Amino acid sequence: MKTKLFLITFCLLGYFSFAQEAVDIVGVWEPGHGKAKVKIDKIDDKFYGKIVWLKEPIDPATGEPKVDKNNPDESMQSAPLRGYRILKDFEYQGEGIWEEGTIYDPENGTSYSCIITMIDENTLDIRGYVGVKTFGRTDTWRRLTRKK
Repeated sequence: MKTKLFLITFCLLGYFSFAQEAVDIVGVWEPGHGKAKVKIDKIDDKFYGKIVWLKEPIDPATGEPKVDKNNPDESMQSAPLRGYRILKDFEYQGEGIWEEGTIYDPENGTSYSCIITMIDENTLDIRGYVGVKTFGRTDTWRRLTRKK
C-alpha cells in the first residue's frame, strides 16, 4: 500500500511540475535559423513577439540598419526589423498551446496563421501555415532568457 501511495504521489508531483501557465512563454527566444532573437511579452490578455537582435543588423547594400524591405505594404518597407513585431495576437489555450495568432516572415513579407506549442520550458514549436495546419512548416525555438 505504501508503494502505491508513493507512486501516485510521485506521478502527481511530476504532472504538476510540468504543467504550463500562459506566461511561461514570456522571455527571449532564438528561432532555429539563429539569425534573430525574439522577445515574447504579454500585452493585456494576448502574447506578442518582436525582434530584439539580428545576427546581421546592417544591410550590406545600404550600410544602414536592416528594414522590412519585403513587406507588401509599401509604407512599412522602411520600418526597422529590430523592434518589429513578428508574432501577434496569440491567446493561451491551455496545456502549453497558444493559438489565434499570426507570424510574419520578413524574408518573404508574408504573414501566416500560427500555433505555438511549448515542448518543455526551454523549447517551442512554432508552426506557420496558410489555411490548414497540416500544410504548414514547423520551426523549433530555444529559450535564451526567462521572463522577469
